[in-house]
Amino acid sequence: MKSVKCVHCGDDCGKYPVVWEGKNFCCHGCKTVYQILNQNKLNKYYTIVDSPGVRVEKQEFGNKYAYLDNDEISEKILDFSEGNISKVTLFIPAIHCSSCIWLLENMHLMDKGVKNSLVNFTKKEVSITFNKEEVSLRRLVELLASIHYIPQITLDKSEGGKKPKTNTTLLAKIGVAGFAFGNIMLFSMPEYFSFRQELETNFSDFFSYINVLLSLPVLFFSSRDYILSAYKNLRHKIVNIDLPISLGILALVLQSYFEIFTKSGTGYLDSFSGFVFFLLIGKWYQDKTYKSLSFDHDYKSYFPVAVSRITQKGEESTPLKDLVAGNHILIRNQELIPTDGVVVNGHGNINYSFVTGESLPVAKREGDFVFAGGKQIGQAIEIKVKRNVEQSQLTQLWNQNTNKEKSFSHMTSLIDKLSKNFTIMVLVIAALTTIYWYMVDPSVALLAFTSVLIVACPCAIALSMPFSFGTAMRIFGHKGFYLRNTDVVERLTKIDTVVFDKTGTITYNRSKEVKMVMSELNPNEIVAVKSLARQSAHPLSTAVFDFFNADHIDVVDDFMEIPASGVKGKVDGKDLKMGSAAFVLGHESNEDAFTSEVYVSVDGIYKARFAIKSKYRKGIGEILSYLSKDKEIHLISGDNDAEKERLTKIFGISNNLHFNQSPNDKLEYINKLKAQNRKVLMIGDGLNDAGALNASDVGISIADDIYQFSPACDAILEASKFYRLQKFIRFSKTSFNIVKISYLISILYNIIGLTFAVQGMLSPIIAAILMPLSSVTVVGFVTFSTRITANARLK
Repeated sequence: MKSVKCVHCGDDCGKYPVVWEGKNFCCHGCKTVYQILNQNKLNKYYTIVDSPGVRVEKQEFGNKYAYLDNDEISEKILDFSEGNISKVTLFIPAIHCSSCIWLLENMHLMDKGVKNSLVNFTKKEVSITFNKEEVSLRRLVELLASIHYIPQITLDKSEGGKKPKTNTTLLAKIGVAGFAFGNIMLFSMPEYFSFRQELETNFSDFFSYINVLLSLPVLFFSSRDYILSAYKNLRHKIVNIDLPISLGILALVLQSYFEIFTKSGTGYLDSFSGFVFFLLIGKWYQDKTYKSLSFDHDYKSYFPVAVSRITQKGEESTPLKDLVAGNHILIRNQELIPTDGVVVNGHGNINYSFVTGESLPVAKREGDFVFAGGKQIGQAIEIKVKRNVEQSQLTQLWNQNTNKEKSFSHMTSLIDKLSKNFTIMVLVIAALTTIYWYMVDPSVALLAFTSVLIVACPCAIALSMPFSFGTAMRIFGHKGFYLRNTDVVERLTKIDTVVFDKTGTITYNRSKEVKMVMSELNPNEIVAVKSLARQSAHPLSTAVFDFFNADHIDVVDDFMEIPASGVKGKVDGKDLKMGSAAFVLGHESNEDAFTSEVYVSVDGIYKARFAIKSKYRKGIGEILSYLSKDKEIHLISGDNDAEKERLTKIFGISNNLHFNQSPNDKLEYINKLKAQNRKVLMIGDGLNDAGALNASDVGISIADDIYQFSPACDAILEASKFYRLQKFIRFSKTSFNIVKISYLISILYNIIGLTFAVQGMLSPIIAAILMPLSSVTVVGFVTFSTRITANARLK
């Protein structure tokens, strides 16, 4: 009788399947999950991977998750909660395939209270932003459990976080396999030294049966993960690297048991136990190597930015890692709040889109709590730090905001296809090898078959790119160039067009020549202008702020910053405007401009004009000289064309220099270049060019000492390291070449290993040693090669 498989999980439905709309299910739980997905039009879940679900045993939760209605407990679990919007990160062990990712990232279709969700597949975590007025945390967890994605909920976040655990299970498996291997070899000594026939039959059989008993824990405990992994993936019609390993294990064991129980031979249990022992040793060593070379930094060494800390002596720039609870910090317009705190001065208007995806600002008054990751919009506010900066929080948020179109890696896609076909190819070679040796010398067939299955491994190919690019990313960080993720390294190698912003990007923020061309400001108005300039992080505002010596700062009300135009606000009852002539005067200036100019009006009366001459960053000439060799160079600036003649000499071009560009103009310019199939690198300061940075293939934000981090960028370059930009771009190509060489090494290893294996010249034990050794060798090569070349080329 033909078995009937469950549509949801793929298990056998037995004689009496549960039927709904002509579809068979093994139980009512699986049927309920299917109905939920069907009602919410999520049937695509079943088209990505056949039978992707996990069997559901029970759907009644009762009060199981009632504790989540307790506010004290939910606060410990939530990452963020402001107004109606909350965010939680849940660990879900059942995440196992692409269908899982697709379903969990479409939870908003199952409940309108879910705003967005993002899966971290490697960590088996899902971050969910939801409206707690529409769906509670309890209801959210029950929804996940109802489709059998049951979260494991802990309160670790409130108790100091999770500590890294030693993989004691793996060590136990190694111990069991090692113990069995040593003792099986001991009881096999008569066979090794050819005096087995001199033993009495009873002793000989006894030793063989002892070996069988010793092999059972190795089979059912030490090698269990490989066999289960192969079985589960086969159920979903996926062929992974664990399949040939499992076939090799089963072939050795079954053949050995057959020979021992039929008394036709002694089997290969020593080879089997040794194979598993060295395989696990290799896995342990691989894990240790991977962790020691880990490039998943915390952002203590990852973000170069600082904040303005308020002390008794005034304001001073302080690195984030030096912030402690109790410090007071200044957050200007469009600046990100780096850690949780309380507003102690000013009125906050916090945009939490970086955290939740919701862009509606939240009003905050003195005494209100604010979360890390919010962006202040409006006047500068003073915040008292409530907790030390969490090292990984902003890094996690930065990666969460990755543009998915950018994150696609052609090389990774190629590796995935190669790895998938590699296993099938190995199985074919193993089958042909077995057929050949069975006809020529049957005694060699099994060992040749097993050795082929074991020695061939695509792991080295798969590890080459992440370790090479990860090491490059780590080195870049030490040199002042901080990347969002390793994909950025690959994209940098493909750039053919570079677009620069001007103010704050190729010019220094603080090193400017400021001249007051005209002024009718009285002492009180000077204080008011300085107070207004203090609210903005724009380089021209900071230049005006630094120009005046007034110590007193007044409160600024109704502050507003208009990108590419200027700032305005009310100080001591007076309406102030500061910015371009068109913004302040209502028309363009009739005077010839040879510098950047800032106009000031008080209560609508033109009061002052500043001429600000920029100083260009060190190394700009060398950078442009290198980039122009094989790349097209552009400049888009929101400033006037006062320095066009000077910039023409520096850039060596005149047709690609564009001025008076609004943020939207910059975005459209990048999109126009991309429409021409150009691979665009945009370099800006993140103030008026966030859209352009996000739209480009790679966006680099230049970070001065003041905290101005743009989530839209893919990389942050310390302003003091700007002169190294061309070296960083050149080294990304070097890293890519190292990856190619490592691929060649991996392919050669597999060819040589298979050559010996198909000839029956390689024992399973030696193959088990070589398999993980190849991965470690390639990882070591790419890591140390990247470091050595970095030391030579990034001086």
